Amino acid sequence: MEARRRLGEFLKTRRSHLRPEDVGLATYGERRRVPGLRREELAQLAGVSAPYYSRLEQGQSANASPEVLDALAGALRLDDTERRHLHELAAGARRPAPRRRPAPERVTPALRQLLATLGDVPVVVLGRFSDVLAWNAAGHALFAGHLAPDAPERPGTRPNMARLVFLDPHTRELYADWPAKARAVVATLRMASGRHPDDPRPAALVGELSVRSTEFAAWWADQRVKAGGDAVYEMHHPLVGALTVTHQALLTEQEQHVVVATTEPGSPSHAAMTLLTHTTATARRTLPTRG
Repeated sequence: MEARRRLGEFLKTRRSHLRPEDVGLATYGERRRVPGLRREELAQLAGVSAPYYSRLEQGQSANASPEVLDALAGALRLDDTERRHLHELAAGARRPAPRRRPAPERVTPALRQLLATLGDVPVVVLGRFSDVLAWNAAGHALFAGHLAPDAPERPGTRPNMARLVFLDPHTRELYADWPAKARAVVATLRMASGRHPDDPRPAALVGELSVRSTEFAAWWADQRVKAGGDAVYEMHHPLVGALTVTHQALLTEQEQHVVVATTEPGSPSHAAMTLLTHTTATARRTLPTRG
């Protein structure tokens, strides 16, 4: 039922974002009681019956065919990522709820080798729902130098990137355009939760962030989704100042995101990044050994 509810919420919210004039419908100056299109108007655009569409939106049906979903996606003017999300929500509504708790996420030895090989390039490995599973020294220095280096190795207190972006002042101040970064985090989390509608972990995280952050609650209700990819952010690090950093998110077979942070060679940002990694490496070498 949870998966059906999410499918209905997505359809309802995206319908509310469309105005009649966006899809060529004449209103003749009538007053409308609801924002966006009416259910029967969207059903007509998609070529399905209004009662059938109403059952989908109310979470009372889980048998939408791929052809119907594509018709609804076209009527809603969804892009490729949003269309894929709609299909994943519908697939989740058809699947029986899993009986076993999901296994804990772990980083493979091959991925740990990759982190070590990249060396001075900041890398962070995020789990399905933005848990920080691992980082190399440069990734720790860039994204979370105020946290313990071994924080990802402790499942009980493992950092979560969505939680850091919304609730941690240090992380918030890293991004000159914090709303752009925060919206991307929300959209990516929604995409992941759509793939795993019956997993209790994203529901708990969304509930916590919705209570503790009014911005998160508002953006989560907006139903935007986003796939992984490249994004350029202006960052302001407390040790080296301003940097223009490209975040490249690579998806593994385990649905883990390998976030690689790069700067343009020869640029001031590249020099600042080099200074940060070398300063961090020097500080680590001079730390006293724990005995």
